[in-house]
Amino acid sequence: MKILFAAAEVAPFSKAGGLSDVVGSLPKYLEKDAEIAIFTPLHGCIDKAKYGIKELDNSEMWITFGCKPHKFKLHMCKLPDTDINVFFVQNDWYFSCFQEVYPRWMDPEYEHERYIAFSLATLEYAKQLNFRADIIHSNDWHTAMIPLYIKANYKFDEFWSKAKNVFEIHNLAYQGEWFESVLDFSNMRKDIVFNEWGCEHYGKVNWMKGAINYSDRIVVVSPRYAEEILTGEFGEGMDYTLRGKTDKIVGILNGIDYKVFNPKTDKNLFKNYDVNSLEGKEENKKKILEYFGLKYNPDRPLIALISRLVPQKGIDLIRQVENDLKNLPADFIFLGSGDSQYENLFIWLSNNTENIRTYVGYKGDLANQIYAGSDFFLMPSKFEPCGLSQLIAMRYGSLPIVRATGGLDNTVVGYPLDNSTGFKFWRYDGWDMKEAINCAIGVYKDKYTFNAMRKSAMNSDFSWKKSSAEYLKMYRELVG
Repeated sequence: MKILFAAAEVAPFSKAGGLSDVVGSLPKYLEKDAEIAIFTPLHGCIDKAKYGIKELDNSEMWITFGCKPHKFKLHMCKLPDTDINVFFVQNDWYFSCFQEVYPRWMDPEYEHERYIAFSLATLEYAKQLNFRADIIHSNDWHTAMIPLYIKANYKFDEFWSKAKNVFEIHNLAYQGEWFESVLDFSNMRKDIVFNEWGCEHYGKVNWMKGAINYSDRIVVVSPRYAEEILTGEFGEGMDYTLRGKTDKIVGILNGIDYKVFNPKTDKNLFKNYDVNSLEGKEENKKKILEYFGLKYNPDRPLIALISRLVPQKGIDLIRQVENDLKNLPADFIFLGSGDSQYENLFIWLSNNTENIRTYVGYKGDLANQIYAGSDFFLMPSKFEPCGLSQLIAMRYGSLPIVRATGGLDNTVVGYPLDNSTGFKFWRYDGWDMKEAINCAIGVYKDKYTFNAMRKSAMNSDFSWKKSSAEYLKMYRELVG
């Protein structure tokens, strides 16, 4: 069985969110059962020398979009610690010219052109390489064009005639919607795809809707989120379409790579530790508090938040109770970037409180040090398809404080249940979040219960082993 993965980002080469971790980890656990190829854009931020990425001979290809030809080249390397080929599609007009995966202030039409170009180039390069995939696994709206191209432009192409399309929704909030004119750029068969059974959505092109309609399976990244997106509250205007496709929807919980996220071997930490040597975790707490200019006090818990600063992540709840947080017997460290209003809020809190500190931006090594040094991890998400941060936090012995939605509800066992691994609140309300934080602070004082919860969290298994078996079962059902 041959599987082609297509994604806008792939760890460790390019990373902006959880999508990259999934596409960079899941194939490792499928390698024994399938031949896999991963296609991703060659972003300007990718370090070709570091990963040994080489341009393939005679890879130059010209593809016309609209009435203008565009030049592509193909590069390749192995996914670290595997024999899986990762192919990087180079285009200097759309990808290599940026040092970010998702540049800010991008013109929306240009953003659509970027991923239309990448999607079609992926299919053409797969043909050139004679990689006749049994399964094409596309991810989020950036590659949602692929099932449409297969349905329209490649309808009578023998090479792709037996390929099955799997489309994975990592976040339904971003659907790839633009005006009908973008189909002229794509050179896609408008007569086939632009209708209510294709990608037409209230008079506009919606790539995700097209992929939902034309894919053979729709994977949603947690069972709870697979249920939530069928409702008006979480369906983002796509719930009506999804309710007509429930026979194709599969909810599979994401995992994390336990070889990458391992406090016993993580070279970024001040001191390594595991579930049997938690005194090492306390050393990390001392160091990270010192780094952020906070005093160490064994009686005060450290609560961390590492997140994109966008409305989805529940930052508004912090704004609602910011004055209360200042007076809690706990310290807070926030790390992230995003909307300027939230960045400014965190900077103001950092400058005007004794117990809150902020790093605006993202540094992978610093993030791991915060996971290792914190006692609790705050995720007050408005909605959360799966979430990987709470899984990493538990792996590092930081107990999640989460709103019970989507994958957060699937993965965190709320106090005071048996084998509790964290704390939950249900209403999207700052007061409820504060009460959950107070509950966590209370448990912190009870060292017996706190340490038992911490060990339960660290012993939880959210590796890819179980989830990858579910993916493999789905692939085999499709191939027959």
